[in-house]
Amino acid sequence: MNLPPVTGPGRGHRPGRIGLFIAQALSLALLLVLAGRLWYLQVPRGEHYQSLAAANRTQDLVIPATRGQILDSNGRPLVRNHTELIVSADFHALAEEKDGGDAVLARLADVLDTPFEELRQRMRLCGPEVSRPCWPGSPYQPITLAEGIEPRMALQIMERKEEFPGISAQQHAVREYPQKESAAQVLGYLQPVTQEELEARETLRTQFSGVDQVGRDGLEFVYDDQLRGTAGVRKLAVDSRGNVTGVVEEVVPKPGMHLVTGIDATVQQAVEQALSKGIERSKGAGYPADAAAGVVLDVRTGRLIAMASVPTYDPSVWDGGIDQSTYEKLLSEKAGQPLISRALQGQFPPASAFKVSSLSAAVENGAKLTDNYDCPGSMNVGNREFRNYESGAYGSLSLHRAIVVSCNTVFYKFAYDQWLADGGTNPVGDPKDPMVDMARGFGFGRATGIDLPNEVTGRIPDRQWKKDYWKATRNDSCKRAKSGYPEQDDPQHAAYLKAVATENCTEGYTWRAGDAANFAIGQGDVLATPLQMAVAYAAIANGGTLYEPRVAKALISADGKQVQEVPPVEAGELPVSDTTLAYLRNALADVPKEGTAAGAFGGFPQDKVAIAGKTGSATVVGQRESAWFASYAPADDPRFAVVVFISQGGTGGSAAAPVAREIYEAIYGFGPEPVDPAKTEVDIKSDEQDERDGAEQKQPKPALPGGEPPSGLPTVRPDGTVQAP
Repeated sequence: MNLPPVTGPGRGHRPGRIGLFIAQALSLALLLVLAGRLWYLQVPRGEHYQSLAAANRTQDLVIPATRGQILDSNGRPLVRNHTELIVSADFHALAEEKDGGDAVLARLADVLDTPFEELRQRMRLCGPEVSRPCWPGSPYQPITLAEGIEPRMALQIMERKEEFPGISAQQHAVREYPQKESAAQVLGYLQPVTQEELEARETLRTQFSGVDQVGRDGLEFVYDDQLRGTAGVRKLAVDSRGNVTGVVEEVVPKPGMHLVTGIDATVQQAVEQALSKGIERSKGAGYPADAAAGVVLDVRTGRLIAMASVPTYDPSVWDGGIDQSTYEKLLSEKAGQPLISRALQGQFPPASAFKVSSLSAAVENGAKLTDNYDCPGSMNVGNREFRNYESGAYGSLSLHRAIVVSCNTVFYKFAYDQWLADGGTNPVGDPKDPMVDMARGFGFGRATGIDLPNEVTGRIPDRQWKKDYWKATRNDSCKRAKSGYPEQDDPQHAAYLKAVATENCTEGYTWRAGDAANFAIGQGDVLATPLQMAVAYAAIANGGTLYEPRVAKALISADGKQVQEVPPVEAGELPVSDTTLAYLRNALADVPKEGTAAGAFGGFPQDKVAIAGKTGSATVVGQRESAWFASYAPADDPRFAVVVFISQGGTGGSAAAPVAREIYEAIYGFGPEPVDPAKTEVDIKSDEQDERDGAEQKQPKPALPGGEPPSGLPTVRPDGTVQAP
C-alpha cells in the first residue's frame, strides 16, 4: 500500500550527507586556524608579547653621563662642565591635579618671574600637531621648565614643597669655556638630539632621553661618542594610570672620557691676539682687512698646536639653545662669518707661497739647480703680459735667489715651457702637467684628513677641470659677453670683465698658456687653505713626510685609569729628492734675512732661532691683496710650522710676516709677555698698572719652554683633578 508523503507546517527536507560533511569541515578548519594562531602567539612571538606586557608595567628613564672635558696639552681646560640650577616638573604629578596643574604653574611663574603661558607650553608633550615650545622627551623624564635660576628661587620652591607638588629644583651640568672665545671653531658646540635622529638610529634611543645634547661641530662632533660616555638607565615601576610606584632596576651612568689635545692654550691665545693686531694694522694702512687665519703645527708629528680664525665668537651662545637672529649673525658676511674656520674652510689663492711646489716641479723635470735664470720685469705669455710684483727686474739669478726675492717671471717661464712641451692648446696623447702633479704631491687639492669636520679640499685646476668648469658656466659667460657688466661703476673694469666673459664663452674649455703661468705662482684658479699650506711647509721642514694633522692627543677616562693615545698618521712623502729639498730649505732660510720678509724680521734674534719661510701676496679681481706667510723654525732643526693669512690685508711681507713674528716671539719668549690663560682680568689690570707705575718689566716667558711641546700627557687623578705633564 503506497502512502502519500507527509506534508504540512514544520516539515521540510533533511540535509544530505554532503551538507553535513561541509559543515564539519568548516568547523574543523576554524579550530585549526584558532589553534595555529594561539601557538604562534604563545611560542614564536611569546617573548615579544611578554616584553610588551612588561613595558606596560615599567618605563625606562635614561640618565645622561657627565660629559668629558677637552684639555690643552698641559691639562688646562678648554671646555669643562659647570653646574647650574634648573627647575623641572613631574608630568604625571601635575596631570593628577584637579586643574591639570595650572595653579601650581601659576605660583611657579610668580617665583621665576616667567609668563605662565610659557611654562604651560613647556609642559606639553611634543607631537606632529604640537608646535614649539614643547617637551620632546619622555613624560617619565623630569620636564625642564627653567634653566640657570638663582639660588633664592630654588630655595623658595624647596621650602614650600606643599605649594609646588611635582616641582623640583636641582643642579644640572652645562658646558663652560674658560678660555672664552679662544679656539671656538676648533672646539665646536652642543645641540639637542633631534627626534629624527632618535627615530633613525636604534642605538641612540638607548642613550638619549630626547633632550640630551650631541656634538654638532669641531672636536665635540668628532669625539662625541667618547666625550659623552655611557648613559645609565633607571627602570621605573608604574601602575595602570602611569604613576611611578618604585624603582625596579638601575644602571649607573659611566662618565665620558677627557680629550687631551695638542693645543697649547697660551700659543692659541698668542695666535689670536697677533691676528687681531695684524688686521688692525692693515686697516690702519688703508686695507679693508676683513678676516685672518693662523696655524701652528708640530712638523715632527703633524700635531696641531694652535689654529685660529678671526673673527671668532663666544661658543657659550649655544647654551640653552640659540635664537635665530644670533645664528644668522654667526653666518652673516657683514659680521665676518665667525662660525666658519678660515684655517680649514677658507679657500684662497696661495700666491707666491705656492712657489715651493713650482720650483720642485721644475727641478724634478729637468731644470738645473746650478744654473742661472733670467728675471725680467715682465714677459709675454700667449697674448698677455705677465709681470713681477711692482714690475721689478733682477737680471740673471739662481733659483735660490728667485725664491728669496720672489721673482715671478722665472716661474712663468718654467710653466710656459712645460705647457709647450705638453703640446700647448692641442696636446697629443696624455700631457704630463708636471706642475699639477707636483702640487697634488704636496697635498694641495685634497683634504688634509684632520680630525675636524667640514674641511674643504682647495682646488688644483687642470685641463679636465677647465672643461668641466666651462660646461657649467658657459651659458652665463655667453650672456655676459653680450650684455656686459652695466652694474659696474668703473668702465675700465667693466670692459675687462666683458672681455673675460667673451673669452670664456668661446674657448673657456682650453688650458691656455696664461692658465699655466698663473698656476706657477699660485694664482688664477688655484685655491688652498691655510691648513694645507701648513702641512706642506711642515713636510719641507721635516725632510718630506706629509702628516694628517691631528688635534687630539689622547683620551683619558674620568678616573685616569684608561688612556687611549691618538698616534700621528703619515699621509705620504713629498715626490721631491733630498737634494731639491735641501736646496729649497736653504733658500727659505734667507727670505726673512735678506728677502721679502726681511723688514718684518729686522731685529729678531735669528742667531738664537732662525726662521725659514715664504711670503705671498694674492690678488683676486675686485679685491685688494691678501697676505700670506708660510714658515717653519728653527730653520736648522725645525719643530714648528707657522702659517698666517690675512684677507685683503696687503702684501705678505708687510702684513702677514709681522704676525708670524709675533707668534714666534710668544713661542720662544722673545717678545712681550704673552697673556697667561690662567690669569684673571684683575691680574691683567694689575700688571698694566705696574707698567704705568714704572715697575720693572718681567722677562717674557716662552709659551713652550725649551721650544718643545710637552712630550707626556696630563695625569687625571681619581678625584677628577688634572695634573700637568
